[in-house]
Amino acid sequence: MSDDQDWQRRYCFLALRLNRLLHGSALLYYGPAEWQSQVAAEEPTAAELLIDEADELLADADSPHLVAHLDAMKAVARFTTGQPMPFGDLVDAIVGLPAEWIPETIFEHAHELLDRALPPRHGSLAERYQAWQRHYSVTDLRLMERLVLKTDHECRVRTRRILGIEPDDAVDCQVVPDAHFHFAGLYRPTAPSTIFVNAGRPFNVADLIYNVAHESHPGHIAETRTKIRRATRLDQRIRFLFSPSLALGEGIGLAAESVIFPGTEATEWLRHTVLPDTGIEYDGSDVADIHLAKNMLWGVWANAALMAAEGRANDDIADYLAQWALYDDDEITAVVPAMKPSPMSAYYLSYFHTWNLVRHLAADAGAMFKLLTEHWLPRDVTRLVR
Repeated sequence: MSDDQDWQRRYCFLALRLNRLLHGSALLYYGPAEWQSQVAAEEPTAAELLIDEADELLADADSPHLVAHLDAMKAVARFTTGQPMPFGDLVDAIVGLPAEWIPETIFEHAHELLDRALPPRHGSLAERYQAWQRHYSVTDLRLMERLVLKTDHECRVRTRRILGIEPDDAVDCQVVPDAHFHFAGLYRPTAPSTIFVNAGRPFNVADLIYNVAHESHPGHIAETRTKIRRATRLDQRIRFLFSPSLALGEGIGLAAESVIFPGTEATEWLRHTVLPDTGIEYDGSDVADIHLAKNMLWGVWANAALMAAEGRANDDIADYLAQWALYDDDEITAVVPAMKPSPMSAYYLSYFHTWNLVRHLAADAGAMFKLLTEHWLPRDVTRLVR
């Protein structure tokens, strides 16, 4: 085994061992199965030893991409030790961008978009937005699955036609009774990839393309499939959740609908292809602008996480979410605890900040192809903007 091959092996083992400390939920692993089995049979490795291993690997890392991902793993390992760590440093390592406060003028603009895009109704903007969500909600689990698969097929067709990305041959859908996510996508190399849907949360058919494109094609499943199949090194066959690569993937996912359903196409496809299966009447809303506003309002999560890191009271964070994210009491109750400083709350900053980079490339098929097939860091994406 060459020195470089040994380095790649150690990198994979570092990721596998760190993932064990994170209860096995932070790694997409497509490397040798025997390495995964070996780590699963070991006693968990102390975080301090993983930090030392990351430092040794950093000394011989030969690309900015590998340095950034080792820095991310080192930061997460350090966090698990309970050592004091500025939240901004954790964000910088995990997201690859500074932990910047997002001006509320952006949220004001999002509210203006929603005001115009939602159907006219009595009540506050929050009440109108929540009424819009209820109008498009379905509870039939079989219908959910059928609509997801129908939408995913169209997303895969458009991904091939518009971006030249070869899609997965088959994607299935699994509706789960309750989970910590709303939608999730998992690429499987030797079996159909899966879109998971949380039946414990309202299923809004007007958000169907937005969510399916994000999780499947041209979002997470397409990106993972393409990069794993093109991998030339073992370290390219693992995808650590709390890292700049996956942070950038959230920006790609949030932009995905606008890439393959530009302009009014999402609204038209909803009206003519989805709603006839549901019995729900179209209410005249502008789906594209509503989803643009949703993406802007991911910035509220970013600011709420920064508020929590500053030690602000939960009531202050709840009020902020109610004012700017337009959340109801149940949503606020679920979100506020998630803002407590952690690798996950640091990762929340990736949604707005990386989308705010990628959205400028949504109409550029060549740039999107590069993001989906090459290994980019968030800070370098501006080089693609023409």
